[in-house]
Amino acid sequence: MNALVIRTDFSDDAAWDRLCRAIGTPSPDGFLADVECVSDRGQDGATTDALVSNAADSHRLVFAADRITLTHPEQPILAVYLFATPFRTVRVIPSELWSIENNMSLGNMDFEDFVRNAGLDGIFRGF
Repeated sequence: MNALVIRTDFSDDAAWDRLCRAIGTPSPDGFLADVECVSDRGQDGATTDALVSNAADSHRLVFAADRITLTHPEQPILAVYLFATPFRTVRVIPSELWSIENNMSLGNMDFEDFVRNAGLDGIFRGF
């Protein structure tokens, strides 16, 4: 099942469209995140806690496109790892979303590998 990129901010449709196009663009090595962009106004303003509580049991990760995502120049998506208590988060730029989604779905890496390699600002930009 695809991981979800859930839109929780509806202030900028053009930014959302740019984000979804960026996520759907393969990396230079041909890698692509197996995700689905979900734009449901019922999720407007949803908190991370709400996304976690509503996530399907089959999902290990949920990605949120919140106000920070849609207003920050790099559009860092909030990645939420559901199998930790409490859940863990890190932000990731769209061009590196595939790295988290692919490696986590295959069990190649731990979520903490991405957290440890995020910048001082908490954004993962690749290894």
